[in-house]
Amino acid sequence: MRQVSLREFRTRGAKALVAVPDGETVLLSGQDGPAWFLVPVLGDLTSEDRELRRAMARASLQENWRRAQTPGLEQITDEEIEDEITQVRKTRNRRKRS
Repeated sequence: MRQVSLREFRTRGAKALVAVPDGETVLLSGQDGPAWFLVPVLGDLTSEDRELRRAMARASLQENWRRAQTPGLEQITDEEIEDEITQVRKTRNRRKRS
């Protein structure tokens, strides 16, 4: 997979992609890191769709991991999560009864 800067792609457009072999996925990256995937739609659409979905899933996981680290949520244990779920369920049940 080739990487092209967003700035280069914005200013040069298709010329920025000349060095990329046909059929190869391109990662566009900005100052804050990777931003977009350019996935060619050539040949077998099923495998291209699978590759795109896999890349999107990875990006989503990375974003969720980053969000969890910010407030320290990656340090919560399974037991603490279960306790919080139990508390929310108890609160909902009380509201339904009222």
